[in-house]
Amino acid sequence: MRVSPALSLSFLLLASAARGQSDTPVTRTPVLMPTVVARYPHDRAAFTEGFQYLGSGVYAESTGIVGQSGVRRSVLKTGKVQVSAATPLATAFGEGVAVIGSTAYHLTWQDGVAFTFDAETLRETGQYRYTGEGWGLTTDGKQLIMSNGSPTLVWRDPKTFKVTRSVAVTDDGQPIKNLNELEYVQGSVYANVWLSDRIARIDPQSGKVTAWLDVSDITREASMQASRSGRPLTFDDVPNGIAYVPERGTLLITGKRWGTIFEVKVAGVKAETGVGGQGRVRR
Repeated sequence: MRVSPALSLSFLLLASAARGQSDTPVTRTPVLMPTVVARYPHDRAAFTEGFQYLGSGVYAESTGIVGQSGVRRSVLKTGKVQVSAATPLATAFGEGVAVIGSTAYHLTWQDGVAFTFDAETLRETGQYRYTGEGWGLTTDGKQLIMSNGSPTLVWRDPKTFKVTRSVAVTDDGQPIKNLNELEYVQGSVYANVWLSDRIARIDPQSGKVTAWLDVSDITREASMQASRSGRPLTFDDVPNGIAYVPERGTLLITGKRWGTIFEVKVAGVKAETGVGGQGRVRR
């Protein structure tokens, strides 16, 4: 999510407060510190909205900003874009992306339309309508899981895009709003929380946050890199991008207009065998 052309002082203060709170979350839920094991180049122009590892060293990414929105396939080690496509609606703000089999699904923020593409060529193949906003998108390999900025996650049938179930996300009984980019990892949903340096690990059945990932150190590194390059991050260039690499049991973490993708180890995430396409385990 999001950027507004007219930012009020109160909104900027909100962003500052959210960052301050993220360093020391008031919660009894465990806080995990990821360990960086590798770094890869990332396009500083990419306002990242969706992020998924596809296997074989390739990832899918979607970007936002009207006029700059789209979907791309890129090589992890080099950042080279293999193929890209603009969000088909030129006036739309692009949002999350998720790949199931041969189909890539791409949300829009406020236009209520999701586009489908051939996952290899990124040729547009169709579209679906939905009600409300679109933010993040991931998949458990069978269904799509979507966020809309509220504390609610919804599951959608990939063939019809109809909602099949939903769950309210809470921590210590309190709703967690601003759920943004998503990733399904070994039975849990990981979610960036917009305007924060926290990633929620969520039980998809109960909606309870089972752990927080503190990525503030990674954010500071990305910010220092940007400042040294003469192009400092702005208030909304926040962490937003989680991708699971099953063969190594790692996560890829990036953010909006960050120059780096960080590969990290996280407690509880283990390497898997028998990995198929789209970074999922064959069943």
